[in-house]
This record gives sequence, structure tokens and C-alpha cells, in this order.
Amino acid sequence: MNLPNKITITRIILGALMLILLLIPWYDLGFEFPKYIIHGEILDLKYIIAGIIFIVASLTDFLDGYIARSRNLVTDFGKMADAIADKILVNGLIIILAYDRLIPVLVPVVIITRDIIVDSCKMISGNKGKVVAASWLGKAKTMCMMIGLTLVLFNNFPFFILNIPVANFLVLLATILSVVSGCQYYYNTREFLFPKKEK
Repeated sequence: MNLPNKITITRIILGALMLILLLIPWYDLGFEFPKYIIHGEILDLKYIIAGIIFIVASLTDFLDGYIARSRNLVTDFGKMADAIADKILVNGLIIILAYDRLIPVLVPVVIITRDIIVDSCKMISGNKGKVVAASWLGKAKTMCMMIGLTLVLFNNFPFFILNIPVANFLVLLATILSVVSGCQYYYNTREFLFPKKEK
């Protein structure tokens, strides 16, 4: 197993640990994470720890891709594992955050539906030998989502001091960009989804 794949596996493990941390009913087990009050806002240590894990895992997402491309170490396993890692890290987190009412329920519904459609387009176009590169819109969506979710986990710190809802804005912007980039991906692969019949 090469270095990028090891980093990807590490991201899967980190994502799983983060989800377990957020899913375990700690209060029912007789344990409660400390909470800190800053300018009238509450920072829960559980979410702070999850946020730190999320930041580290997100950085590995960029790192393994860079190493794989720069050293020509791209593998089929790496592509599959990278997709799994991303789904665990982002989709798992947005479902939990929506359940905890920290983000709108619409966010995971839109993001996951978009992912299903795009992944289906990728599968069909890939089977026909066509690989569509990620657009700048997709990259912008990923960046906004990573930063936005990190801020949500930190309860929008430090922007809540200025009463600026940066976390919610970035998550909603990422959701909009995911729809736009999904439509763009569909448009770029439409000829493979609906091939014209030869006369």
C-alpha cells in the first residue's frame, strides 16, 4: 500500500472516530463534556474535539491527492477509498449536525442526493472511457463545506463575537454550489447518459 492510500485509510479512521464521538450518548453513560461560555455563547468540548479531528482529516484529503498526483501514485483502490473517506467524513457529519439541529435538514438531503446523482454519472461515463475532471465549482463547494462545518462544530467561533453567521452562510453556500456543480457535471456527461442512436 502506497503513502497516499495509507493517508486515505487514516482519514477513514479519523472520520469514523469523529462520528462515534458525536453519536455516543455520553450523558446517558454518566459522562458529560465540559462546556465553556464565551461572550454568552456555549462551546461544547465534545464538538471542539470533533472539530479538531475534522480539521486534521480534511487536511489529509488535500494531502493524499497532492502526493498521489505529484508522484504518479494514483490507484483504483485509492480512488475508491478516497470516495468512501469523503462520504464518511462529510455526509456522516452533516447528518449528525442536522439531527442535532445545528444545520438545516435540507443540507444533508440536498448534498447526499447530489452525490448519488453525480456518482451515477461518474460510473456511467467511466464505463464508457470518459473521465470528467472536477470543476472549480466543485472545489469551491468542498472548500466552503469544510470551513463551514468546522465553524459549526466550533459554534461559529470567533465570528459569533461579531454576530456574523459565517458558519451557516458557508454551509448554505456550499449546498448551493453542490447543486450548481452537480448540474454542471450532469451537463458535461449528458452525451454518455443519453447516447444518440445511430441512424
